[in-house]
Amino acid sequence: MRVLVIGGGGREHAIIDALSRSSKVTALFCAPGNGGTALQGTNVNIELFDPVYIVEWAEANAIDLVVVGPEDPLVVGAVDICLASGIPAFGPKAAGAHIEGSKSFAKDLMAKYDIPTAKYGVFDTSEEAMEYLDTLIAPVVVKADGLAAGKGVVVATDLIKARAAVTECFDGRYGDAGQRVVIEEFLDGPECSLLVFTDGKTVLPMVPAQDHKRAYDNDEGPNTGGMGVYSPVPVVDEATLAQMTAIMEQTVAAFVSEGIDYRGVLYGGFILTDDGPKVLEYNARFGDPETQVVLPRLKTDIVDVFMASIEQCLDELTLEWSDDAAVSVVLASGGYPDVYEKGKAIKGIDAAERIEGVRVYHAGTVLAKDGTVFTNGGRVLNVTAVAPTLAEARSRAYEAVDLISFQDMQYRTDIGLKALRALGEA
Repeated sequence: MRVLVIGGGGREHAIIDALSRSSKVTALFCAPGNGGTALQGTNVNIELFDPVYIVEWAEANAIDLVVVGPEDPLVVGAVDICLASGIPAFGPKAAGAHIEGSKSFAKDLMAKYDIPTAKYGVFDTSEEAMEYLDTLIAPVVVKADGLAAGKGVVVATDLIKARAAVTECFDGRYGDAGQRVVIEEFLDGPECSLLVFTDGKTVLPMVPAQDHKRAYDNDEGPNTGGMGVYSPVPVVDEATLAQMTAIMEQTVAAFVSEGIDYRGVLYGGFILTDDGPKVLEYNARFGDPETQVVLPRLKTDIVDVFMASIEQCLDELTLEWSDDAAVSVVLASGGYPDVYEKGKAIKGIDAAERIEGVRVYHAGTVLAKDGTVFTNGGRVLNVTAVAPTLAEARSRAYEAVDLISFQDMQYRTDIGLKALRALGEA
């Protein structure tokens, strides 16, 4: 099969890497790709927001399967157009991707079908949102309704910060994404992510993972797209995983009731409260950086999973997972998630990957003709290590991080410590 992966981040490099392990794949393409995908396939200059051209290119290059990574092309209907043209495409259609494209849609769906989540209000004007805040006690959570690249969520510890967050949304900080605002009650407890494959009928859970959204150690600083992740998650026992899986099945059933044919990955962002797991958010695709620790643990051929989802026969498939643990540390540009510079030469990736079990997934990078890799984004690299235990995986990941360098490189030093504390090992 000739496979085209849409996207250019660490998630897409991890997908490309998983596809490269399939005996069914003969050629890999990534659009637009990054420095890492260029080393494992062919990068293609395709605009993510132009699904018509994606189809034209795929037809001209005899592509057998399109895998859409990011949320933006999903929301604008890239999968719809591929399927209408007879090209198998993995990911939900636009109607299903709306669960990520609009937080208010997601909250209303959960409310309608009694899916456990935080209490909330939805507001189209700053005045209405401010009046609602006057009825609340902090902390509260303020969310831009639309897609804001993981940065449109503020956990406000007091109402002054909450009002400032509302003002930022309506003043255009997040563009059109902030012209509707969701305000939620604050829920307390550990967070974790459960991604599932679904064909609209069957739900097959992946292994849980725990992301670290805050920019700095000890979960301080602004929210980011994710600064590191680990899997498995010790606080998620079998009973909790069963509850989370049941909620994801309930969500897919809600789609069916709404007449939405949802096939692809459904991401549930959960918080484990004293009242059980509750949904914080949904994403309509593989998580980033969760994918960088989940797919390295998948033993089943990923092409079989993708095609079973598309052809609605996931009930015939059993997923096999490695018992190993995985830890991934994000290396980011100085200043991320705010202003940062690009074009810094990166050293040490090859040396890092010589450590047993280590794989460096590229995110914001570009490969020069002479083979030099340069920074080209906020989150630059995902340094992932797989080992028999979380402690060993974490040790190998940071050993690899120490071998990599670029100007103003920043990263968190505490990825995975929560897991070790839960195990009594830190």
